[in-house]
Amino acid sequence: MVGHTASDVPPTMAVKIFSAGVAACVADMITFPLDTAKVRLQVGSAIQGECLTSSAIRYKGVLGTIITLSKTEGPVKLYSGLPAGLQRQISFASLRIGLYDTVQDFFTTGKEASLGSKISAGLTTGGVAVFIGQPTEVVKVRLQAQSGLHGPKPRYTGTYNAYRIIATTEGLTGLWKGTTPNLTRNVIINCTELVTYDLMKEALVKSRLLADDVPCHFVSAVIAGFCTTVLSSPVDVVKTRFVNSSPGQYTSVPNCAMMMLTREGPSAFFKGFLPSFLRLGSWNVIMFVCFEQLKRELMKSRQTMDCAT
Repeated sequence: MVGHTASDVPPTMAVKIFSAGVAACVADMITFPLDTAKVRLQVGSAIQGECLTSSAIRYKGVLGTIITLSKTEGPVKLYSGLPAGLQRQISFASLRIGLYDTVQDFFTTGKEASLGSKISAGLTTGGVAVFIGQPTEVVKVRLQAQSGLHGPKPRYTGTYNAYRIIATTEGLTGLWKGTTPNLTRNVIINCTELVTYDLMKEALVKSRLLADDVPCHFVSAVIAGFCTTVLSSPVDVVKTRFVNSSPGQYTSVPNCAMMMLTREGPSAFFKGFLPSFLRLGSWNVIMFVCFEQLKRELMKSRQTMDCAT
């Protein structure tokens, strides 16, 4: 019997979950300043529910926001909330990405996966991952949004302090605040991101335009990142505003959306679009390239160990 090469051997579910978690953490560490800039631009003058004097600091564009934050609050502020961000990727991305192929196989009835089975897999893994990782999302956004320049003392001194204060002042349900918009956002993101990447990679390889390697993964990830940003931006902005709001500021998610629409107009739903795309596009490229390479290297190592034994 002819032995399979490492690229021929399908990676196990454990390898996929591990590779997805590690790749997502690497992507998060590199692109986190863009995510912080996106949050600040989305929240705008509503940052942390602080007093209005804090709106004296204005952010203009992605680079402008990053420079302003570095000058006024220090470069370290760009990585505020990173521990929660990494915790989020470990509990969230590892499941939604790592389980995608396995769940897709479950929904597939024929020899080849249909578009419906791909979408169903994206909906399922995205939904499950949101419920598990929501507390880390709440803490990450709160830490990214808070500014220590004006107004009262910052609400949180660190990641675990934020978990404790939110749980004690708002109850355990406070850690799952904004689950509805985040669920909607991540279902959109998961379906668009994974399905678009899957379809693009498949089309490029089948048409022989690109081999199943880094250039193919790069192109597929960029296209997936753009499509995802366009569809998810309105929900993402509402989610960020609602999660970061002080108790009682908004009565519900729809109330938050309506107040944004009436006070700021439709353009409010696309605040921070450029940093969202820069962040999501670059995050996708780094994550998918690392994910694909990690899977291959781990399967090579496993095959080498099997041969040795």
